[in-house]
Amino acid sequence: MKNFVNSATRLRATHLLLLLTLTITLYSPPCPLTEAASSSTQELLPGFKARPDPSTASFQPLLHDPTGALSLGFLRTNRTLLSLAVLHLPSSEPLWVSDPTRFSRWSDKTELSFTNGSLVISDPGSRVVWSTPNSLGGDRVVLLNSSDLQIQKKENDGGFSVVWQSFDFPGSTLVEGQNFTDAMALVSGNGLYSMRLGKDFMGLYAAFKTGSEQIYWKHTAMEAKADIIEGKGPIYARVNPDGYLGMYQNGTGPPVDVQPFTNFQRPVNGLLIVRLEPDGNLKGYYWDGSKWVFNYQAISDTCELPSPCGSYGLCNSGSGCSCLDNRTEYASAGCLPAESGSGDFCGDVVAEDDFWALRRKGVELPFKELIRHETASSLEECEDTCEKNCSCWGAVYSNSSGFCYTVDFPIQTLLSVGDETKVGYFKVRKGARKGRVGVLLRAMIGVLIGVVLVFVGFIGFVVYKAWMRRRGVKGFFDDDQTGGVSPGPYKDLGSASFRSLEMCNR
Repeated sequence: MKNFVNSATRLRATHLLLLLTLTITLYSPPCPLTEAASSSTQELLPGFKARPDPSTASFQPLLHDPTGALSLGFLRTNRTLLSLAVLHLPSSEPLWVSDPTRFSRWSDKTELSFTNGSLVISDPGSRVVWSTPNSLGGDRVVLLNSSDLQIQKKENDGGFSVVWQSFDFPGSTLVEGQNFTDAMALVSGNGLYSMRLGKDFMGLYAAFKTGSEQIYWKHTAMEAKADIIEGKGPIYARVNPDGYLGMYQNGTGPPVDVQPFTNFQRPVNGLLIVRLEPDGNLKGYYWDGSKWVFNYQAISDTCELPSPCGSYGLCNSGSGCSCLDNRTEYASAGCLPAESGSGDFCGDVVAEDDFWALRRKGVELPFKELIRHETASSLEECEDTCEKNCSCWGAVYSNSSGFCYTVDFPIQTLLSVGDETKVGYFKVRKGARKGRVGVLLRAMIGVLIGVVLVFVGFIGFVVYKAWMRRRGVKGFFDDDQTGGVSPGPYKDLGSASFRSLEMCNR
C-alpha cells in the first residue's frame, strides 16, 4: 500500500510539472526573432535576421570581433529609437553608426536582415530605413578588430574579397588606421559640423544656414616631409599609431603633414581615435585600458569655436559668455530664441524692415580670415552695404584697416576685444529679444493684468450680489442662513449618498 501511495504521489507531481511547463510555454511572451545568438558569433551568413529585444536597456549585441572588445548591434537612443552601431564594449562608446541622422523605432517588429548579400533595416511596414547597396553578392558579414564592419564575398580560390566596409562611411569618429579620403565627410553627432579634405588642406565647416556652409578652421599641409605633387592623386588623412593625424598623397610615402598628439612618437597599446565633437572641435583620444584619455584638439581657444556662446553671444576670453545686446542677460540656451537665427531677410515672408539694428563696439569675428571681406571708406558705408543686402545678417568694420567683414549666415558668437575701433552691426528680427529685461517686463505686465482682472471681478461680484438681494434671493449667498447649502435642487456633494455614487462610478 505504501508503494502504491508513493507511486501515486510521484504521478501527480509529474502531471503538475507537465502542466506547469505547458502553462509557461503558452503564456510566456514570444522572444524577439534573432539568429545572432551567442557572444562568440563572429560572422553573419545569408538568411540572418534579428529584431530588438524590448527588455534591452541600451545595447543588444549581434556580432563580435575576434578580440571580443568590439560588437555590432542595436543601439538604443532616447528610449524609443534604434540605430545599428559598432560599440567599443569596455567604454560603451559607439565608433560607427549606420546613419547618425536617421533612426528606426525600437520595436520588436523592426528587423535587421542579411539578404541578397546586403544588410537591411526595415520597419513594421516593410519600409527600408537603411541598407547597404543592393546586389553586393556578399556571402558573410564580419567585424574586424580595427572596428571595420565588412561584407565579404567568397572567391574561387577560397579566399574573401571586401565588397562593402563601414570604414568608407565614417560617422563622427575616425579610428586608428582608417583612411579618410576627399570623398568622405566626418559629421558631428548633432549634424551641425563636418570635416572634409580639400586639394591641400583639411577643413571644418558649420551648417549655420540651410543650403550653405561656412568654413571655420583650415589646416593646410605643411609639406615638411613630402610635397603634394600635381596630378599624383588626392590627399587623404589617417590616424597613425605613432600618435599623430597625418595627411598623405600615396600609400607608401611619408606624410605631407603631421598634426602631433600628446603621445607623439610614443605608441600606446590602446586604440587611438579622432572625433568631431558637438561643439565643432576636432579632438583625439586613446584608450588606456580603463578610460579614454584626451590627447589632441584642433582648436585650443574656446572663443575660436564656431558658436561657444550661442547666437548673438559674446565670448570673453577667460571670463565666459555674455550677450551682444548688453540689455539681455546671458542664459545657457543663448541670448535670443532659436527662431530668431534662421533663414534670411529676403523674399515676401520677411519684410525688409522686419528687423532692428544692434550695434556693439569692441567686437570681432572669430575665424575672420576665412570670412569674405571688402574695403569700405567708413563704418556707415560698411553698414549700408549690409543693410541693403537681404542675405546679410551683419557686418564688422575695422577703422584701422578699413576692412568690412559681412556675415551671410545667422549671427553666432562674436569675440570681445579691447579695440573699440572694431564695431559690429547686426540685424535682429523684431520681437526677438529675451533675457532678464524681457522676462521682468512680461512678468510686470502679467501682474498688472492680473490685478486689473481681480479688481473688475470683485466689483462685478459686489454689483451682482446687490442686484440679487433686490430680487429677494438674499439666502443664495448667505451661508449663515442655509448652512452652506444652496437652495433648490442642489445637493451636498459630501453626503453619504453622493459618496456612494462616486465610488460606484469608479
